[in-house]
Amino acid sequence: MRGSGSDPSSRRGVEMKQQFIPAWLEKLMAETFFGVCGVHLNTKKNEKNVLCLHCCLSICTHCLPSHRHHPLLQVRRYVYHDVVRLGDLENLIDCSNIQPYTINGAKVIFLNERAQSRSCKGNANACCSCDRILQDPFHFCSLSCKVDHMVCEGISLSNILHRFHESDFSYSQLTGLRVDSSEVIDEYNDNTQFAPTSNTEEATSRSMISCEDNNKTNGFFLSLGSTRRKGAPKRAPLS
Repeated sequence: MRGSGSDPSSRRGVEMKQQFIPAWLEKLMAETFFGVCGVHLNTKKNEKNVLCLHCCLSICTHCLPSHRHHPLLQVRRYVYHDVVRLGDLENLIDCSNIQPYTINGAKVIFLNERAQSRSCKGNANACCSCDRILQDPFHFCSLSCKVDHMVCEGISLSNILHRFHESDFSYSQLTGLRVDSSEVIDEYNDNTQFAPTSNTEEATSRSMISCEDNNKTNGFFLSLGSTRRKGAPKRAPLS
């Protein structure tokens, strides 16, 4: 039996310290990106949306020249949650069993768990860490959930960490990208496509949208027709 004074968060902190966790990984999961850069307060487009893997520091676009010889990882945002492209993240760490999502045609991984409005019931597939409902065969909804689960289970993170090539995260690759606020993906972007990577669910979603549109259209014309409909003709009384 656990003692009454036990604190899950403190136990987790001890477990995290007992394992070797790269500083860049700790920073990536703990940092709140897209905040204002303290070095460039009086400049525009000063949101911190890049992580310097060498300095373990979040930086803005104006800081990039000072880190041009360091490996840099771009962080994006969807509905106020930080995401990283799967193609970038899997060069650093094994992302298997983490459910990817497709946003604007690119597969991304959420960095941290998100609040959910409903709990997992029945035999639904759920995240092993936070119980968020997932598609089969995935076991984690975010990078932090996978890392937390491995730490709690005593599984060494060295099994999933990769030795990355700094050329894969070079400054030259970032200069060709728009890493300013216009690149931020949020819920107000009408062109944003956000869906799990399952083709089945995507097709189902499209069919549901199509049905809703048809029902709305049919309902519109039915109601329009009913307003023009006349009652049964009545003969004038004989004089």
